[in-house]
Amino acid sequence: MTQKVAVLGTGKIGEALLSGMIRGGWSPDDLLVTARRPERAAELRRRHGVEAVTNAEAAKAADTLILTVKPQDMAALLDELAPHTPADRLVISGAAGIPTGFFEARLAEGTPVIRVMTNTPALVDEAMSVISAGTHASEADLRHAEEIFNGVGKTLRVPESQQDAATALSGSGPAYFYFLVEAMTDAGILLGLPRDKAHDLIVQAAVGAAVMLRDSGEHPVRLRENVTSPAGTTINAIRELENHGVRAALIAALEAARDRSRALAGGQG
Repeated sequence: MTQKVAVLGTGKIGEALLSGMIRGGWSPDDLLVTARRPERAAELRRRHGVEAVTNAEAAKAADTLILTVKPQDMAALLDELAPHTPADRLVISGAAGIPTGFFEARLAEGTPVIRVMTNTPALVDEAMSVISAGTHASEADLRHAEEIFNGVGKTLRVPESQQDAATALSGSGPAYFYFLVEAMTDAGILLGLPRDKAHDLIVQAAVGAAVMLRDSGEHPVRLRENVTSPAGTTINAIRELENHGVRAALIAALEAARDRSRALAGGQG
């Protein structure tokens, strides 16, 4: 039986999922989208050949609903969906901080819900999507979610109790790397390099280091030690990073992101 999937509130991440599914072999005929603005809906139809519908129409017609609206808009969306969503629909939420119980309490009894935290590298098919099952989600439901999100990168299953930590580490993670690249680029300029050359040097170093981390199987400490010669340039730089508390600052930053995810779950704006 053909599965119909609807992406509700199709912004950048929602569109990345949509295009990833199409590249992975899904027919546009089996995909529905919703958007707040009519011009956005028309744009999605033109780009991907999918049908744009209302949220209520999506709930009635699709087997799987992927909710990609902002956390603060989720309650209103569920109020709109609840009268039209049978209990056999699979509901996948991409909203940071909101637990599966929030959805289960507002939808029909027994509705399977899966919580997913992906990140912006979905736009280049390099996402990390962290998946957790709600009370009623089955193994088949989890595999279906993985099939969808594998189209834009990798997936990892975790217990829902670990989702806030995953959000802090992975969902927000790309921003930390961009921040680091920005700071290193400024340092390169201070050291006398033109901005474009400093940028190119750092970006390629970041890409190469990431590939080595992914493909070598080596612990990051070992890879760092391979670059760190006795009394050399790298160890002097590492000493300054430690002297300025960079490691402690990163830990504190991740704890702050986790705490904010928890606050969103508690309904704090």
